[in-house]
Amino acid sequence: MILETKELNYYYQDGESRRFVLKDTNVSFDKGKFYTILGQSGSGKTTLLSLLSAMDTPHNGEVVFDGKNILEIGHDNYRRNKVGIIFQSYNLIPTFTAVENVLVSMSITENELPDDHKTVAYNLLDYIGISQDKANRTVNKLSGGEQQRVAIARALSTNVELILADEPTGNLDEGMEQEIIDIFKKLAHEHNKCVIMVTHSNDIAMQSEQTFYLKKGVLNTNE
Repeated sequence: MILETKELNYYYQDGESRRFVLKDTNVSFDKGKFYTILGQSGSGKTTLLSLLSAMDTPHNGEVVFDGKNILEIGHDNYRRNKVGIIFQSYNLIPTFTAVENVLVSMSITENELPDDHKTVAYNLLDYIGISQDKANRTVNKLSGGEQQRVAIARALSTNVELILADEPTGNLDEGMEQEIIDIFKKLAHEHNKCVIMVTHSNDIAMQSEQTFYLKKGVLNTNE
């Protein structure tokens, strides 16, 4: 087990009442598996991912990475060195080339990496389907699917074991969507990563080892 939550609670206060987005959530994730979190829009999927990635903090409960509360690790340290995050909107620097976007991420991690960052960055981009020619283009000149591949390479570049993805195929056509999902499965099964993806697609969920359903603040393995 690489990641777990313990009695996780997140809510919105409305006067004296509370609207729970997550209530007493206990869930665990292992390396080498591709997980999906399924739920309707507004169900709290992105909130859960924000808590797992230390982009937000719970009102109660814990997020535990490799046996340690991420508060002990430190949120900045955790995001910089322990987790790779992939967003639906890519969140790339549009005036930088693809390889420069990856190099920025590599420059801020404290994880041990090979000395030649640029070679590693090019190899990562090639691995996920971005040629060197395209790697040298500014990302605003790449297609949506290509930009998402760059975002995946960036998430992998710091040599983390945990990958969190928030609706990463939401802006892509069906063919490109499947290519991205195939990359996630390969990362989990061939490279022993823990990949957790938020989605509203049953078709994508069916391709994961385990799906968690989020409804009315409750996360479980049954719809």
